[in-house]
Amino acid sequence: MVSSDGRVRAVRDGSIRGIEYGDTESSSADFSPAAEFAGTTNREMFERTGLRQGVRRSPGPPETAVKILGRLWSAPLLVGPLAAAPRPGAELAVVRAGGAAGLSAVVSAFAERTFGELSSAAGVPPWLRTYSFQEPGTGRALARRAEEAGFGAVVLALGDRDDIRLGPVAAPANLADTGPITDARRLLDAHTDWAAVGRLRAATELPLLLCGVHTAADAARAVDAGADGIVVTDLAALPRIRAAVADGCPLLLSGGVRRGADVLTALASGADAVVVGRPVLQGLRAKGRAGVTETLSALVQELTEAMAFTGTDTVADAGPDVIRTAAGPARPETGTRPAHPAHGPREPRTETPSPGDTAAPRALRRSDLHASLSDPVLDTMTFLNEVTLRHPDAISFAPGRPYDGFFDTEQIFRHLRTYLDHLAEQGSSPQQIRTAMYQYGPTAGQIREIITDALRADEGIDVPAESIVVTVGAQEAMLLVLRALITGPDDVLLVASPCYVGITGAARLLDIAVTPVEERENGLACADLESAILRERARGRRPCALYVVPDHSNPSGTTLDERGRADLLELAHRHGLLVLEDSPYRLVSPGPPLPTLKSMDRTRTVVHLGSFSKTVFPGARVGFVIADQPVLDDAGRTHLLADELARIKSMVTVNTSSLSQAAVAGTLLSADGRVSDLTTAAAAYYGDAMRATLRELDARLPAARREALGVRWNEPTGGFFLTVRVPFQADNGALTRSAQDFGVIWTPMTYFYPAGGGFDGIRLSTSYLTPAEITEGTARLVRFIEAEAERP
Repeated sequence: MVSSDGRVRAVRDGSIRGIEYGDTESSSADFSPAAEFAGTTNREMFERTGLRQGVRRSPGPPETAVKILGRLWSAPLLVGPLAAAPRPGAELAVVRAGGAAGLSAVVSAFAERTFGELSSAAGVPPWLRTYSFQEPGTGRALARRAEEAGFGAVVLALGDRDDIRLGPVAAPANLADTGPITDARRLLDAHTDWAAVGRLRAATELPLLLCGVHTAADAARAVDAGADGIVVTDLAALPRIRAAVADGCPLLLSGGVRRGADVLTALASGADAVVVGRPVLQGLRAKGRAGVTETLSALVQELTEAMAFTGTDTVADAGPDVIRTAAGPARPETGTRPAHPAHGPREPRTETPSPGDTAAPRALRRSDLHASLSDPVLDTMTFLNEVTLRHPDAISFAPGRPYDGFFDTEQIFRHLRTYLDHLAEQGSSPQQIRTAMYQYGPTAGQIREIITDALRADEGIDVPAESIVVTVGAQEAMLLVLRALITGPDDVLLVASPCYVGITGAARLLDIAVTPVEERENGLACADLESAILRERARGRRPCALYVVPDHSNPSGTTLDERGRADLLELAHRHGLLVLEDSPYRLVSPGPPLPTLKSMDRTRTVVHLGSFSKTVFPGARVGFVIADQPVLDDAGRTHLLADELARIKSMVTVNTSSLSQAAVAGTLLSADGRVSDLTTAAAAYYGDAMRATLRELDARLPAARREALGVRWNEPTGGFFLTVRVPFQADNGALTRSAQDFGVIWTPMTYFYPAGGGFDGIRLSTSYLTPAEITEGTARLVRFIEAEAERP
């Protein structure tokens, strides 16, 4: 579960997942010297560290499997050792639970069960944790017995004996002639040095890991001494140590790991896996083996959620870019080894000048730029454009743009003249008219009154002109509103999912957390929305706003009915949630439209985002936002949210093009403010195109055939889009085959799911095609679907 600071926490439900593990509690789980201090220090660092939200590139759940020392684990978790069994059968319970989860468990040299018995019960080769003994033969004998029992590795603890916590042991089963031990440390050397490492290395063929390495220099020396891996107890030192050892040398972090987000943070900092000690112990104390199983299951689930939240497809993909609030990576120490390719420190930002080159160009690194630039959301339209360019003869159901056959170039000049005449009729002098056209003009826009009249005439929205800000398309309106409303990492934007990529892209650019609310076939359900609101508040986060397209939404084509609109407004008002209404397809759809949310709004709950791209012409790039919400300043004065948006806009685009505003205003004036009169022919055209597409699909895939194939689609009453569900993975690879082999292009629905999903969906846009293209394009699409369904 994602918390307010980008961390992932378990659900506190009274079961084992409800246990909070404190670092000050005494424990018989201990992996390293000075574990108490390390655990506390790491815990503090984990608490200061958040995760960056991202979007995944691959379908399906994230892959948590990892290969450590040639063996595949189901997750990057090593089940930590028990220095002394807290209850009868504890050792068997831990190794069995770990093995059942596909994970290795660590067995203490002082185990009360034989290595053979524990290895047989584990299912996955366990690891031995051992020490430097006063009697040199003891360590060699333990390593030999572990190797014979089929163990997977040996871990040697470095450092001083007094730093090691070992409880009383009733009867060590793997130490000869040893009775009950009250303090096992009396058998150990006072200090474990590099000579002890060499002796153990010579005694066993098992992989050897060293625990207690704190510096990059010691890490390099450990590898030189024969270590195959290192267990680090200092999270802050991970990047330096990662840079000091060659790729392929596993690093494990021990200490302070409590949640799945901690695991991902450790991986992003350079670890290959983490040691889980304290949580395992607490699970064991609470419920025995079942408690350990629940603990491990919860950690893996939380890790999966953290990976999905950050857009991390596999464990190997976890790099420093997923960390949001941690300190930057440390510089490598002198004499360290080459950096790990995934986790090493950044290389210099500039290229080294060649001899004699006095002006070598600087090379920026993508990792030095904002994380959103690596987000696949920003690449979706680029990929579609590339497919279209590579296959110019393909019929494309992808572009959601208006059909430009309705536009007459000469109309632009007539509309400009209409607006200039309007200014003169309003009493503007020639100088004032010249200024209105050639200067920047008011930041909030100079045609607000004209837009207000049009909204009143066409949409029944009656607001003062001062509540409107004219923007550079609806996209700028989104950026302005999000920047004003979302104030910190605890604030959340809710979106109907699937969702228009423009809003999720804007949120990504602004580092805003997005929580999707699944859209049903008839639109957003209030029960789902309320559950999401309560869930976010339980996580300590504040849902600020909901973005929704109530009419013929992009991408699904669904429409929210009038009862659903009223319920949505009531729910939003009750929870103090602002609704961001974006409804660009209303006036270009056939039939009388349902009332806008803003026209139904009696409590100033709705911020309405508008655009003239679909109704006047896209090239004008003129939109607007209605923000009539009152804002109280520190001096007790009240003004409108629109005033705040204009202040932000003054630092972004300064103003919306005066020429574009003039062209739109002249168009509105020519129709006496009724946009619906301007779009009558367009609405009929788009309605015919949608109905034609649905007819062609039904004719070429009749009910029995599509049921046999597993194909279905919705039937929007307007707008530009419909959704087809198919019996295969509709990804970029399938799109490429469709364009190349069948000559038809569509949009994968996966582009529109902020948290992943839509793997079996394709979006069809019908707005830009002629009737002949719809007929031929549908035939090609059906051939592609049938062929793809037969693929293995």
